[in-house]
Amino acid sequence: MHTPIGTSLPVVPAALAPVLPSRYGLDQEPGPGAGIRVTADTLPGLESVSPADENSVWLHDALLGPHSADIVRYLSLARSTGGPVLDLGSGAGRLAVPFARHGFAVEAVDRDASALERLEGWARRIGPQVAGLVVTHRAELTDLRLEGSYRLALLAGAMVTAVPPDSRPELLREVAAHLETGGALALDYTAHQLPGLIAEPRRTWAFQVPRFDGIDEWVVARQVFDLPSMSERITYYAARTGKLSSERVVLTTDKWIVDPERLAAELHSAGLHIEGRRRHRIDERTESVLLVCRTDD
Repeated sequence: MHTPIGTSLPVVPAALAPVLPSRYGLDQEPGPGAGIRVTADTLPGLESVSPADENSVWLHDALLGPHSADIVRYLSLARSTGGPVLDLGSGAGRLAVPFARHGFAVEAVDRDASALERLEGWARRIGPQVAGLVVTHRAELTDLRLEGSYRLALLAGAMVTAVPPDSRPELLREVAAHLETGGALALDYTAHQLPGLIAEPRRTWAFQVPRFDGIDEWVVARQVFDLPSMSERITYYAARTGKLSSERVVLTTDKWIVDPERLAAELHSAGLHIEGRRRHRIDERTESVLLVCRTDD
């Protein structure tokens, strides 16, 4: 779990010597332990959109923790729209498999082959009825070409921030063109207040990853916002310690900062209108936004 405020970090400070990406033109950050935020609640905006290898699954699950409640909201929406469901950026099936367990036919799309293999394995372990309702498709969202039609499409877990702004309008048009009449697109993202980004474009977080396999994992996450390009880079410096061995791993994810007005205009151009908007405040400068969009016809 995330450590309570004031907890020391016995593993991280000496084990890691992070240097921020040079493309941001920033001076080297101070060593871990100086100016690190330790949080007991959520890690705002730190969800990863990079593929996860086998050893990073626990970290990715922890980063998606603040989004865990969205399963209930998305399932409720699916009950009103019906299926089939299109899960874009499905990962290892965080939404797709529970949807199939509730009887919905799901097409899961992700660029990470290993994540789709884990999804299929999870569905098979539950049983043939669930496995039979899930179809996987490996593709980049920027190159998405759909063949089916859907009642509900999902861009969950802030996946919209993984799509370059120049590619987003085409993706939204492709999805809207394959929604059935009365169908919906639901998406969420982390919204940052611009004054907060200007005042503090570099942020550091430290937390422990919940693991149940005998490994202790501590992470220092360096979050860097580049306002001219409206982009964001997060570098995770992980220290993993087991009974017989230890390792240090550096993972990086690049995302885009969402401009709500631009996104609304792109949805409108794609033939979608925002029917519902839900905001959840994370801290004084960050909130999570969930949009439900319907076809115009």
